[in-house]
Amino acid sequence: MGQVDEVVGELAGWLAADDPAPWVVETSGSTGAPKRVLLSRAAVLASVRASARRLGATGPWLLALPAAYVAGLQVVCRSLVAGHEPVLLDRHDSFAAAAAAMGAGDRFVSLVPTQLHRLLDTDAASLRTFHTVLLGGGPIDPGLRRRADAAGVHVVATYGSAETAGGCVYDGYALDGVAVALEADGRVRIAGPTLFEGYAGDPDLTAGVLVDGWFRTADAGRFDDDGRLHVLGRIDDVVVSGGVNVPAPAVAARLREHPDVAAAEVLGVPDEEWGTRLVAFVVGPLSLQAARDWVAEAHPRSWAPRQLVALDAIPLLGNGKPDRLALRTRALEEP
Repeated sequence: MGQVDEVVGELAGWLAADDPAPWVVETSGSTGAPKRVLLSRAAVLASVRASARRLGATGPWLLALPAAYVAGLQVVCRSLVAGHEPVLLDRHDSFAAAAAAMGAGDRFVSLVPTQLHRLLDTDAASLRTFHTVLLGGGPIDPGLRRRADAAGVHVVATYGSAETAGGCVYDGYALDGVAVALEADGRVRIAGPTLFEGYAGDPDLTAGVLVDGWFRTADAGRFDDDGRLHVLGRIDDVVVSGGVNVPAPAVAARLREHPDVAAAEVLGVPDEEWGTRLVAFVVGPLSLQAARDWVAEAHPRSWAPRQLVALDAIPLLGNGKPDRLALRTRALEEP
């Protein structure tokens, strides 16, 4: 708790300073070695103000995330800029107690999907008292959004990273001043006043992702007919099958929506005819034809898996992530 208090105090001083040096945010390292991201105060404030304009209100924020990461940093800064000390979840016995300590009026919280899942089970009543629950930190299961809507909880899904000073796309639409575009291979790139200044001590890495005023993300995406951005997963998770770029995470997410599917993963394996064939690994009584039809209802038919491997459970590594090597081996062993 003392460490969180210290970060909040340091951020308050940084926001009030005459000409502060960039704030250093370390990435989580979930997709590689952690990077030290340099954020100017101007970028952070641009994000704070654009977020407030999009949400249509300001007020105190509940800090339920680590303050050292960009999502927590932004919770602290949004609250301070609005004139409120952030309420720290760690200081209270429960989420309900922390929410009650915020008083009346518009209040806000930022969560990751796992937190929202648990709180909908245990404390939906408290969640309903928040003006907005920002939800980021990973793919949002459509079923989770439906649960939140049914419980009367106002959720806004955010997309962004430390390099963009946190979420800069809300429910698929860029915040004011932020530009989002797609490269030829579907890679998402972002420009605007919220961009970082570079990676501390790594000019080569910086030059590789900050190009002509754009941040080249590691994510693939597409725009729908309404101009809404759909993030399909990391660019290196796109499988080229028969000359078609297929985002495996998007196909897996669609399969998980099927009522007969308890769990699903999707990846590509070598194939003589297709170059790479898309394989669905499914826990549940789903046939290949049913899987193909289900995927094709929401996505191009060319995204449908060409092989289905039925499993009792998805094999996991020690860190809880799917064992992709074991899955690939199983697919190649199937007739």
